[in-house]
Amino acid sequence: QVQFVESGGGLVQAGGSLRLSCSASEITFKTIGWYRQAPGKSRELVASISSGGSIMYSESALGRFTISRDNAKNTIYLQMNSLKAEDTAVYYCNIDPISPLGDDYWGQGTQVTVSS
Repeated sequence: QVQFVESGGGLVQAGGSLRLSCSASEITFKTIGWYRQAPGKSRELVASISSGGSIMYSESALGRFTISRDNAKNTIYLQMNSLKAEDTAVYYCNIDPISPLGDDYWGQGTQVTVSS
């Protein structure tokens, strides 16, 4: 069982920046992803980072978001720049891929609201 606690969300104007943090009970040897769910939409993977540092970004995040991890602190970060209204969502971290274990690991998430 892995526990995730997300923080750092808030209200920001379009074009602004936010840095999200994800504190985990442990992330050793795990690929961790940042996911988001906007109202009325399904949850989507935004970015992920492996234990070795390999990184993947969704098309919407590429060039604007930066994922990083501090293994010593069991923490994963998501730096979000040039935010757009369509980035408004609840952001979560979890293992990647989700299935089969990650369904039980979802935290509360952190709300990001971008005003246009």
